[in-house]
This record gives sequence, C-alpha cells and structure tokens, in this order.
Amino acid sequence: MVESPQVIVVGAASIDTKGRPKRALVPGTSNPGDIRISVGGVGRNIAEGLARLGVRTALLSAVGDDEWGQRILECTAAGGVDVSQVLIKAEHRSAAYLAILDEVGEKSISIDDMDIMESVTPQYIYAHRRLIKEADMVVMDANLSPKAMRCLMSTAKKYDVPVCADPTSAILAQRLIEHLPDLYMITPDASEAGALCEARLTSRSDAIGAAKRLVAMGVDIAIITLAEKGLCYATHEVGGYIPAIRSEVVDRTGAGDALTAGVVFGLLSDFPIDEAVRLGVSAATLTLQCKETVCPDLSLERLYNQLVI
Repeated sequence: MVESPQVIVVGAASIDTKGRPKRALVPGTSNPGDIRISVGGVGRNIAEGLARLGVRTALLSAVGDDEWGQRILECTAAGGVDVSQVLIKAEHRSAAYLAILDEVGEKSISIDDMDIMESVTPQYIYAHRRLIKEADMVVMDANLSPKAMRCLMSTAKKYDVPVCADPTSAILAQRLIEHLPDLYMITPDASEAGALCEARLTSRSDAIGAAKRLVAMGVDIAIITLAEKGLCYATHEVGGYIPAIRSEVVDRTGAGDALTAGVVFGLLSDFPIDEAVRLGVSAATLTLQCKETVCPDLSLERLYNQLVI
C-alpha cells in the first residue's frame, strides 16, 4: 500500500515571472535586465521544499487546463510532491505571479493573479477529509478563500491535525486573524506580522514583542522573519532570535517558503523549536543563493552543511 502523506499542503500553485535590472531601476522606462520564468506559488513552494527534504507531501490546489498548468504539475511532481489531487480547471487560466526586483534582488513591486484559487472550495476540501485525517500536519497559505479556510481549519480541528499557516502577504494575512487561536504555527514576515497584530514593526524588539503577542492570541509557535536581519520566534515556553546566515543573495523569492518547509521538517522530526528554526534559516539561505523559486538541489545533506550553529 502507498503510505499516506505526512503533510497536506493547501495553497496556490503558480507560474512566477521575475525581472531583475542590471542597474538601479529607472521608473517610467524600459530597464535592461534579466527575466526568468519558474514554477511557484507559496503553498506549492512549501510542498516541494518538504518533499525535497524527504517528507511525504501531497498538494491540494488548482491549475488551469493549459500549458502553464501542465508545467506546474510536471515540475511539482518531479520535486517529489503528490499532485494527483490537484484540480485541473478548463474555465480558469493557471495562477501567475509577476515580480519586479531591484538590482540586488529585493522585491520592488509584485502582482499576483490567483483567481483560480476560488476553485479550491469547501466542498473540495471536504472531499479530501480522509487525507487530512491521516496527515501528521496541514500547511496552508492565505490564498484560500475565507470559506475554504474555515472548512480546512474545522476539518483539521475535528481530526486533531495541527495546522501551520503562511500569511502570504500583508493584505491576505488578515484572513488568518479569526483562526489564530487554532493555529499550531504561523510564519509571517514583518509586514504580515504588523497586519496581524495591528502594529508597525521597525526593530528586533518589535518583532519579538509581536511574536509573543501572536502566541498570546492563541498560536503555539510564531516565527517572524526579518530578511537579512534574521528572525524572531516565540512559543508558550521559550522565545529567541536567530541571525541570518551571511551569503550572496541572488533572488529572495521563495526564501520564506523554504524557511517554513525547513521548520516543519524539523518539527516533524521532533527537534526542539530552536533547532527547527535553525533548519528553516538554513533552507532559506540556500534558496537566497538560487535563481529558482525552490532550490532544485535542496536536500538534507545541503541543509545540514549550511546550518547555523
């Protein structure tokens, strides 16, 4: 018999188009640079990261019945993810994400087209309740509609399956506020944490305070990423700060998703939270050094070699 997935990831799968100028961006005109197209989507990225770390992972999502949808499915399956339950919708085009980076790889502006995620309905989630019941953990991104998110949370709660959430953006993060008391882990960046806590985070102490506040609001583990400044985390028992690993930054896209995958892997392996968070930092660092949204040679060996002590 085929073993049930350890993790069910519910979220977006998309095509990422990223442009990076060779020099400082000049608004209002064409900027010479590099344009790359790769497979992305927060949920999909986390799923592939987990699979590349040896975790049995299944993705619940939707793609269009088009060339891009086929590419998303093929690349995700090649990364080790079970995509057999992903919806293929002829009436929608596949999700897309467009990012303009600056000359050092920082995101300047981005646009996402995630209308197809409306196809991930409560009925679709309910139809996969047995997969959720048998999983060790559920990971979701905030691209889910509020109704789908409520269905997923109630289903996981019914079967006592912990749920981890990636807020995805400051705008979408607000969908998670009502679910904070039932979340096992949340992994916002500073802007997303600010939206969740209704506060502006400008320092490490602000981030530590926000992590503790999220725990007070019901989350078991809160991890707030601070890009090149590292991250802060808190649980009901401990809290701390982990510095970023100094490295070349090729592209920041997907680094937060890799961090989530690394932490989830650590937690599933029964590592203490401080060690699990270090694994997440290691996975994020490897992704920062890669042009692809998910590092194609991500592995346990590379993760441990990069590990911050």
